Amino acid sequence: MNMHTVVVGTAGTTAEDVIAVARGRAKVQLDGSALDALAAAREIVDALAAKPEPVYGVSTGFGALATRHISPDLRAQLQRNIVRSHAAGMGPAVERDVVRALMFLRLKTVASGHTGVRPEVAQTMADVLNAGITPVVHEFGSLGCSGDLAPLSHCALTLMGEGDAEGPDGVVRPAGELLAAHGIVPVELREKEGLALLNGTDGMLGMLVMALADLHRLYTSADITAALSLEALLGTAKVLAPELHAIRPHPGQGASADNMLRVLAGSGLTGHFQEDAAPRVQDAYSVRCAPQVAGAGRDTLGYARLVADRELAAAVDNPVVLADGRVESNGNFHGAPVAYVLDFLAIAAADLGSIAERRTDRLLDKNRSHGLPPFLAGDPGVDSGLMIAQYTQAALVSEMKRLAVPASVDSIPSSAMQEDHVSMGWSAARKLRTAVDNLSRIIAVELYAATRAIELRTGLTPAPASQAAIDALRAAGVAGPGPDRFLAPDLAAADAFVREGQLVAAVEAVTGPLA
Repeated sequence: MNMHTVVVGTAGTTAEDVIAVARGRAKVQLDGSALDALAAAREIVDALAAKPEPVYGVSTGFGALATRHISPDLRAQLQRNIVRSHAAGMGPAVERDVVRALMFLRLKTVASGHTGVRPEVAQTMADVLNAGITPVVHEFGSLGCSGDLAPLSHCALTLMGEGDAEGPDGVVRPAGELLAAHGIVPVELREKEGLALLNGTDGMLGMLVMALADLHRLYTSADITAALSLEALLGTAKVLAPELHAIRPHPGQGASADNMLRVLAGSGLTGHFQEDAAPRVQDAYSVRCAPQVAGAGRDTLGYARLVADRELAAAVDNPVVLADGRVESNGNFHGAPVAYVLDFLAIAAADLGSIAERRTDRLLDKNRSHGLPPFLAGDPGVDSGLMIAQYTQAALVSEMKRLAVPASVDSIPSSAMQEDHVSMGWSAARKLRTAVDNLSRIIAVELYAATRAIELRTGLTPAPASQAAIDALRAAGVAGPGPDRFLAPDLAAADAFVREGQLVAAVEAVTGPLA
């Protein structure tokens, strides 16, 4: 179902609109200002194309072949050929939402009036999105400079009626057949248009925008599961007091501490240090420092969001048409700004997963859980409880650490050393996407363990928000304490509960909106 119609003008777009088109399949409409800007820029390109002097991207070859002046009779072939030759991706097809984000963000730049593309080409891009036609884009092919060349080329190939695409029914067919079935006429590319359709950071930016939305939900979820673990371990909420976090004024830290404090309001499980068989003065770092770790990640999200917003307002192409009529080469297609924050987010996500796993392990260890049965088992020895659920969580954390190795510190020269320093931003985005999926699973295992542990604290009443989370999880079909059972379905259901926002929704029904 379409969320709404997204209107594309000359001033960029928003993260909300990217997600609406990529995941909600919102319709796309070009506004009058964009059509006017497209027409005006095209007049400049046509004038330059008529001159005898070579202009990069208009009347020359590309990359290391830019030294050749192309005669007018070969220029349409030149534009077709750059799309065909650059559509050289390999490997599995990437996800539908990634490709739709990629296409929409390229349309956003085209609509800026800085690319010299004709209005009818931009309209065809919108028509393809609105028809639910998704080009087949492959996992490998982008070095993140000059932008996401191969992925964007596969999208441009679809506009030409060539290559393969997925229809709205999910069936992959020749792109020409799909265009014809929806009454869309393939485009005949003219000067500069082929280059303009494939020279941008749109794939890595689209994945950044979607990762930011997913990670915001997961950071809130992790605050909730940290609070549940604190309760289950009979910890103290005093470390969450706002006056403690005010004297180290990182905004993310304060937000996470406040989330946890609100979840724990009214708990009958916190602050039982004096009743412990092994008295504690302080909780372990994984409990006590939860706001500091999650908060640092939240602040990293904030910086990444700032970079994304700047890119969403940008027109990324080479060469570009400037307001004074000049057509100038530039390096704005380089993906370094986006690649860095994609890597930063993978590092923060790995650390958040790591501290969540440490809390889970503490819940399962009878020597550190303050009275809980070993592995939260129903009949320890006969039952193994959640022993191997923690193994799975640990394996995911270990994978997260590997995914946190930055892609953006690598560079591999290409195009006969013309493109001798690349960003690897597409690779950074692809591994972050996997890291986000794994983080959801890690949080789900902590949720599964913490809710079971709270229910094993008979005679003590959890906070109302905690009880709401437990009730909603049980209503979703995830079992509570008891004898051993086939765990994989329960863990998958807990993952869906976290991933789809049901955990946050259940708690916010009690606490009100969390950060």
